[in-house]
Amino acid sequence: MKDYFEISLIDLQNATEWAIEFAEIALLIFEKKTITDDRARKAIEGAREFSESGKRTNILRKLSMDAYRASREYNDPSVSMAANAASLTAALAFTHPFRDIKQAEHILGPVVYSILATGINNNDTENGKAKIEYAIDRANDSVWKLLKEFPEHEYHEDRVKKALLFFR
Repeated sequence: MKDYFEISLIDLQNATEWAIEFAEIALLIFEKKTITDDRARKAIEGAREFSESGKRTNILRKLSMDAYRASREYNDPSVSMAANAASLTAALAFTHPFRDIKQAEHILGPVVYSILATGINNNDTENGKAKIEYAIDRANDSVWKLLKEFPEHEYHEDRVKKALLFFR
């Protein structure tokens, strides 16, 4: 049985705004390496439109899925993670109001994938913790409000899941 909580559209809009800041950093990597593929950019643009209007549309779902598909098409991990950051930024609008770790990843994923993309791209895994701390400092009240509703993350060997631990 799922444990539900109240989630406001305004909180989702504010959390999306926070995610956009980081997804746009990763977008630079994606666009530099893919040149003609605009799926990640369109997903972020769709997320920005949602953050401004509060309208969740099927087009936004499609843009998120298109960026997700892009993440699976490239062998370069930094490109794949950058596309994942864009995909999850657009998908944040559809975060479900139940206490499930996968839903928390909708909120944290754009930031974590962006940090991983830039670390891999720059061959710099040392500054990841500092970047996560910066993201924590930039998190708005809506991000914290939402994250407090979700269960604690367990330790995992997976790099993404390890990065998510820093938010707790």
